[in-house]
Amino acid sequence: MYNFEYQNPVKIIFGKGQIAKLAVEVPKESKILLTYGGGSIFKNGVYDQVKAALKGYEVLEFGGIEPNPLYETCMKAVELVKREKVDFLLAVGGGSVLDATKFISAAACYTQGDPWEFLVHRFEISITAAIPIGTVLTLPATGSEMNGTAVISRQSTQEKLAFASLLVMPKFSILDPECVFSLPDRQVANGIADAFVHVMEQYLTFPVNSPLQDRLAEGILLTLVEEGPKVLANRTDYDAAANFMWSATLALNGLIGMGVPQDWATHGIGHELTAYHGIDHARTLAVVLPGMMQIRRRQKEAKILQYGERIWGITSGSTDERIDRAIEKTVAFFESLEIPTRLVDYQVPAETIDRIVARFEQRGTRMGETREIDSAETRRILEDRL
Repeated sequence: MYNFEYQNPVKIIFGKGQIAKLAVEVPKESKILLTYGGGSIFKNGVYDQVKAALKGYEVLEFGGIEPNPLYETCMKAVELVKREKVDFLLAVGGGSVLDATKFISAAACYTQGDPWEFLVHRFEISITAAIPIGTVLTLPATGSEMNGTAVISRQSTQEKLAFASLLVMPKFSILDPECVFSLPDRQVANGIADAFVHVMEQYLTFPVNSPLQDRLAEGILLTLVEEGPKVLANRTDYDAAANFMWSATLALNGLIGMGVPQDWATHGIGHELTAYHGIDHARTLAVVLPGMMQIRRRQKEAKILQYGERIWGITSGSTDERIDRAIEKTVAFFESLEIPTRLVDYQVPAETIDRIVARFEQRGTRMGETREIDSAETRRILEDRL
């Protein structure tokens, strides 16, 4: 296991009826900007619960945040925050709303030019100030409620980029599994797949003698495999919803990635498919991951075999036969969620591969746990998924 430092200051408030605790967690006298997405919080009663809890506070609202939050939209919120001198942000929604709110938090305090620059140059530009954030999670998927990472798209340039900072980690996050009850099948399926691939990015690399981290990761994967279908079959199964919600949080709160190599190339490639074609984030991951496993099978051999045995019970056959079956099981799991796993399923032409490869060549992109995935390797991964 590698050396590591781990710090997670986010307070988690978990369970039914916990939205009422906003009144305790939001600092008194705060001027709040409430952020949300397409308006589902009005239909499922979450908005009413939030407003009741914040009775007596000054609350402004900013809605319409997209499923892949746009820089252009976020900057409108930044203008509002500055003009109204907002000093607390409350994100109510799924990962997209939370990510957008993190960007708004940092961008409103950024004084060195266009805030897009701290995404383009995320490893050179450090965020030095941010407005405090709280969250009410309505869609388990991204783990954004317990980390300092956000991903933002820019419509004008067809780019999707990430940034990270401890300063945009929420002060608290309220997780009420009953919020899952009203979600449509597509969002639940996407959330399951998203959380699953988050784990795989930190697990499916190469061994570094970290049995505890491996088993923590495998525990989350097994829970998603077992509980995810239960949520899809019966949306009001509270226990299944709770297990799903907590699994999605643990998948990306930093814990399982400590002391081990991490990949994240599946995300890097998937972001490009979203940027060019607007495909749901989780669905891009379900397309790319099997190709990553196929093309990188030699480099990831030991962990793919371990994954196949411990998650899918694959113990017989040659090395390549076992790897093939592990990939097949992964594809079958995604497709059991009714998530297609081929580029053709999303009408993505071969020309898009050329555009992604050219962009990676221009950026000098190198990804993966060993930084070996360049533009040429990216082409092979995507061509495997045509």
